[in-house]
Amino acid sequence: MTKRLDLIFNGKGGVGKSFFAVNFVQYLKDKNIPFAACDCDNENSTLKRFHGDDVQFLDLSHPRGLDAMIRALDKTDLVVVDCRAASTEVFFNYFDEIDLPLTLKNLSTAMTFIMPINQEADSIDQLNRITDKLQNVCSYVVLRNTVHSDSFPLFENTVIRKRLLKELGAKEITMSKLQPWLVEELSHSNLTITPAVADGHLHLLDRQRLQTWQRKFYAQIESVAELLLPAKS
Repeated sequence: MTKRLDLIFNGKGGVGKSFFAVNFVQYLKDKNIPFAACDCDNENSTLKRFHGDDVQFLDLSHPRGLDAMIRALDKTDLVVVDCRAASTEVFFNYFDEIDLPLTLKNLSTAMTFIMPINQEADSIDQLNRITDKLQNVCSYVVLRNTVHSDSFPLFENTVIRKRLLKELGAKEITMSKLQPWLVEELSHSNLTITPAVADGHLHLLDRQRLQTWQRKFYAQIESVAELLLPAKS
């Protein structure tokens, strides 16, 4: 498989899908890795707001709305999709409709689900839904979002975690907390970290904080690069 389709996916809202997506796309830009990006949320289009014309909107209300993420693989080796909350059934039905395993095979594409979780049971329950449906059709990266806490006691000893790690070859990464005032400043200016640091508006100390966070985030991405990037990247 030479191409990669990355779906940032969890049916529960507020687990950090879009925050990860925004910074992952910036990573691809900073590393000069060609990609196509898609945003599925027409009400809170965070990814498109931060990355503008580099992101295509997918209309989940249209019966062929998800075709664009597959068609994008005709032109690039990497497609990143920020999946809207509460869209699990839409995607599952679509996968059945297009015979996902055969479609991926015909396109020489491997698919990875990046699944953010927090300390709430609902976010972890979603992992069961996804893996029960897709089994070993795709790869899995569990993203521990530490915005509220560094510990994940509900997840540590679950059956689903053991299954992911032992049976499905999943990897785990961590997204550390970014100080709230920095998140607010980035959101207010519609800037990701790289251009925010470059424009010199922020004080040196806050630029250092942003760069330190980004450096850690990029290291986490690179620790699972074989599951997130096309083979030749």
